[in-house]
Amino acid sequence: MKKTILSLLVLSLWSCQNKTQEPSETRIYPLIKDLYSADPSAHVFDGKLYVYPSHDLDAGVPEDDLGSHFDMRDYHVYQISESLEATDLGEILNVNQIPWAEKQLWAPDAATKNGTYYFYFPAKDSTGIFRIGVATASTPQGPFIAEPSPIEGAVSIDPCVFVDSDGTAYMYFGGIWGGQLQRWESGSYVSEDIYPSENQAAIMPKMAKMTEDMLAFEEAPKNVLLLDQEGNPLTAGDNERRFFEAAWVHKVNDTYYFSYSTGDTHNIAYATGTSPMGPFTYQGVILKPVLGWTNHHSIVEFNGQWYLFFHDSELSGGKTHLRNVKVTPLEHLPDGSIQTIDALVTVSQTE
Repeated sequence: MKKTILSLLVLSLWSCQNKTQEPSETRIYPLIKDLYSADPSAHVFDGKLYVYPSHDLDAGVPEDDLGSHFDMRDYHVYQISESLEATDLGEILNVNQIPWAEKQLWAPDAATKNGTYYFYFPAKDSTGIFRIGVATASTPQGPFIAEPSPIEGAVSIDPCVFVDSDGTAYMYFGGIWGGQLQRWESGSYVSEDIYPSENQAAIMPKMAKMTEDMLAFEEAPKNVLLLDQEGNPLTAGDNERRFFEAAWVHKVNDTYYFSYSTGDTHNIAYATGTSPMGPFTYQGVILKPVLGWTNHHSIVEFNGQWYLFFHDSELSGGKTHLRNVKVTPLEHLPDGSIQTIDALVTVSQTE
């Protein structure tokens, strides 16, 4: 097992007493240093905190707009201690162990129900189409055994599985551009990219209620409706607010928070609603842009403190496809809003 120690908030202006919407400024060091990691999915299982990231490799694949250079081939899981040490529990799934998958194991998620642990992941099949599969294990650290086929109706990338307080599970998924979500707008896959005009409603993420065994959808996927404060759908030209990828859902009291990446404008934004099925109304930015092109996050409560896990490219000096996971406290304000975080990165200060 490999351990890396998180030196968290070394130069921090953030404090629980700062109850404003002004961004907090923090110097946040990489949590995982033993390999390049991204897209952290954080969960508390049996009182312990685990992070399921993707594993970046320098595979020598030329960079393109489809994200072909993100050629990830396996997954590890990390246990995070109360003192925020990350321990690598090893590889839990490899592309060679997934019967239907050919390449590109992108951002995953995990969940548990009835004593079984579920690991959800996207991959391209032999035809180059992204689909989402599931693997199961008897413990959070696996190893996980993949189902022989992807989940019917689960397409594109970035699965997020949220289990509500009543035990009902939902999957949220999708990502435009390289994530191919725009190719499914007609209901079936098309080989060309078709986007709405700037003043039309943006392509929305998808969601579906899951079956009791967590291995399939109980219903056909539907749009997750993201609205502005006037109740209108966010438009395709609203790059600062519209959905790009990286859906995540968490719940505080009776409020559901749907957060996501805006992609080419590099924000982690959020919207709120009163139902896990939406609609969700845009509220603001959780995390301002970080070093590197992508960002992908998760939000979890551990020992009474909320945390934001995310990634940037500090360890690689800004290389887009070689990223590292980080973590910082997250503050829900009394009015239900989330304090914006500005994670300042100074590569020369890396230890």
